[in-house]
Amino acid sequence: MRDFRIFHKPNYGVSRALIIGIDRYKSAPALGYAVSDATAINNLLISEFNFLESDITLLTDANATRQTIASAFLRFANDDIKLDDRIIVFFAGHGHTRTGSRGEIGFLVPYDADIADFSTFIRWNELTDNADLILAKHILFIMDACYGGLALTRSAGPGSTRFLKDMMRRTSRQVLTAGKADETVSDSGGPIPNHSVFTGHLIEALQGKATTSDGVLTASAVMAYVYNKVANDKSSRQTPHYGHIDGDGDMVLHAPEFDAIGGYANSNDDRLVSVPFFEHTSEYNSTHSKIKRVKALLASDSGVIELHDMLSSEVKHFLTLTGEDTFAPTEQYAISKLEPRLARYEAATLDLGILLACVAHWGRSRHLATLQKCIARSSDRIESKSGSTVWLALRWYPLLLQLYCSGIAAIDASRFDALNAIFRTTLPSSVHQPTSITFLTAASAAVLELNRNDVFRFTVGNEKKTAPVSEYLLRILQPVLDDALFLGKNYEEAFDNFEVYFALCVMDAELVRGEKIPWAPIGRFRRGSMYVNSPLANVLKEASEQQHEWLPIKAGLFGGNLMRFRSAEQSLSSFMSGR
Repeated sequence: MRDFRIFHKPNYGVSRALIIGIDRYKSAPALGYAVSDATAINNLLISEFNFLESDITLLTDANATRQTIASAFLRFANDDIKLDDRIIVFFAGHGHTRTGSRGEIGFLVPYDADIADFSTFIRWNELTDNADLILAKHILFIMDACYGGLALTRSAGPGSTRFLKDMMRRTSRQVLTAGKADETVSDSGGPIPNHSVFTGHLIEALQGKATTSDGVLTASAVMAYVYNKVANDKSSRQTPHYGHIDGDGDMVLHAPEFDAIGGYANSNDDRLVSVPFFEHTSEYNSTHSKIKRVKALLASDSGVIELHDMLSSEVKHFLTLTGEDTFAPTEQYAISKLEPRLARYEAATLDLGILLACVAHWGRSRHLATLQKCIARSSDRIESKSGSTVWLALRWYPLLLQLYCSGIAAIDASRFDALNAIFRTTLPSSVHQPTSITFLTAASAAVLELNRNDVFRFTVGNEKKTAPVSEYLLRILQPVLDDALFLGKNYEEAFDNFEVYFALCVMDAELVRGEKIPWAPIGRFRRGSMYVNSPLANVLKEASEQQHEWLPIKAGLFGGNLMRFRSAEQSLSSFMSGR
């Protein structure tokens, strides 16, 4: 799905729903509580989540024919459905699975279905394919029916966290079904009388039992709660199926001081919220498979060469994806093209970035040469040519993604030897740079150039930020680093501390070169630099207490010289106070 984050706001426009419940079928066996389930969900959306009755279509029994369901769903493809709308589709009724030549195919059974004629069923793919026509950023399908043939992904692992605003800006198509193929839905016996086991637990989730400790209720939290409850309910013989069919956002149903219209659009408030973990074997995509493989090779005494070859292959793929045929610097610059280009760079880079993060976090000394080689080779296609100054500056953005991914990972693990190796990596000479330079110097120059052109000040939410590059990277990198490294709510601390070391080491390099007016990249840590427990103050305090036993010095940062560090921190403090 196209990346629409440039257009999405951290709030919702109109909240809409299609609610379907079928007890009495034309030819299929009757159910007991499907209509009751649908009516309860309809009423709950109105009373608890500010859905307007006029924005909900409720179809029950004879009104829920194949044609009326299809028409009601495709109504969401009309022009009055906007990007920031959210849509919930609830179905309570029979499901069916047929095994085809390419695997299972799932169907929903409408009121007028002929059990002997599959053309009268609603194939699940009809809904997912037609969802591509709908602009609304968040769609949540909840199906109180059992069927197979679902292609779902689940990217968040145990203990994952996400920024609330970021979840709302990312597109999502989420699905929760009552059970898989060949499972029988329990139409009664759940926690609430006159409701199925599945919908009974769903209602309790929506009424607050799936709300996190900080008052946030998301679709992921609802799915986690319902999955665990239904799978373990004594009256149930079904296991819910759940996940994303597209996107990686999350529908927010409730949050403190949040309402569907106002959201957080006019507030600086944002928070990391926990993404509940489903007690089930995850269906990892290729990125997770790569991470798993790299971790296994790092733990192996004989995997150094295989790790080298695997990461070298990833670098070659990265260079292909980020070539000038895809990111032409001569293309005319426009603000509207900025965030889509950033998103394409991220899609091309983050697989490699997170694998390098794993090496920086868990790798041993013998792996650091491979880490440095991957970083050095990643700069091979950065050459000086004519074009837009913004597009030319952005060609260093993938290298910054690699720097931040690996640097934050090294800081989180207190791997200052890895951080030193990253900073000291020598980049080869080129037309753009006739002499070789360190990655540290190149990265600081890239940040300076991006700041000079105010590139990231034109990204959504960063218009008034004092460190827009830093603020943008904070949110872009959080999901991938949290999934791989389990940083949780320590993520911001690791991010800020990395930027402190980045700035200090750049200042040290400037002083060593004898620059008359030394400069350093000042990240978001500057906001709290006057406080006792600020990221910068904590680093300086630790250095003062540990002196020559301080790990960064022992690892070789600042040339392993405490006096050089002190000169750098004094120059950095003077530089910041003068800004």
